Amino acid sequence: MAQAYAEETGHDRDEPGPARSRARRLIDGWRGRGVWRRGVIVAALAVVMALLMILHAQIPNDVGNLGSLLETFLPWIGMVGIPMLLACALIRRSATALVALLLPSIVWLNLFGGLLTSKSGSGGDLTVVTHNVNADNSDPAGTAKDVAASGAQVVALEELTSGALPAYEKTLRSAYPHHAVKGTVGLWSKYPLKDAQAVDIKMGWPRAMRATVVAPKGEVAVYVAHLPSVRVKFNAGFTAGQRDDSADALGAAISAEQLDKVILLGDLNGTMNDRALAPVTSQLRSAQGAAGDGFGFSWPASFPMARIDQIMVRGVDPVSAWTLPDTGSDHLPVAASVNL
Repeated sequence: MAQAYAEETGHDRDEPGPARSRARRLIDGWRGRGVWRRGVIVAALAVVMALLMILHAQIPNDVGNLGSLLETFLPWIGMVGIPMLLACALIRRSATALVALLLPSIVWLNLFGGLLTSKSGSGGDLTVVTHNVNADNSDPAGTAKDVAASGAQVVALEELTSGALPAYEKTLRSAYPHHAVKGTVGLWSKYPLKDAQAVDIKMGWPRAMRATVVAPKGEVAVYVAHLPSVRVKFNAGFTAGQRDDSADALGAAISAEQLDKVILLGDLNGTMNDRALAPVTSQLRSAQGAAGDGFGFSWPASFPMARIDQIMVRGVDPVSAWTLPDTGSDHLPVAASVNL
């Protein structure tokens, strides 16, 4: 009787009618020419996304520094955009959109796929840390303890204030017997320092410095820099003119450096993708890019979206690079080990 009922009604006892109907509708929805006609707008957006990533260097900065703004958050175009368009393609049941999404996916993987795997090694002759400690930091001593716990031989701090400086000096004194401060940036070292001097980055007051670290395996020119902040204004877009001028000046100083081994530490208020930092980035390698684990986003500390705190080198080999835990600042500290 059950078999006869199944044959007469077309229903199977193991696959109830409503469930089978839903499955049938889903399968039918992906059949036929309709799947290629639907989702044209989603497919077009996928192509535009791919072109933005491919041609980001061609987007002009004339209007609101739009090109630099795009480059600052370039990884997020794919990290956010591709899943959103994929969801839309599935909802629309569009084969056209799914095929089109292959283009931005391939472009994103080509640009950033190498950052998905760890390139960090072990060891290193010198470990360095840089940290924008935040001028409004309510616990400078606690932040200094956290930084010292990293075990780095050289530490650079940015956004120092006259009121907080004594706390940093007192807390770091035992671990770092050598230090120099110029304006709002400072350098602490387990090894002797010499030739410490301010570097003029066209700010009107010192926000960059250079010193020679006398390490056991040779002298290293260490630069500490805090480039001007960028702003996003409703009527002016992404305003970064002063930052860009300072980058030019910093690049000129590094270009004139006499020592072969150079390390730049600091908050550059820009990513390695930002064309405005080319006077600096064209001369140096990113420790994170060469030997880091993942993207190494450092700002804002509460939800890091960009790596604007940089460790860059010339004449030395990065071994590993990483971010350190939150210290209470609005930036995360970043660290790297290098072979001299």
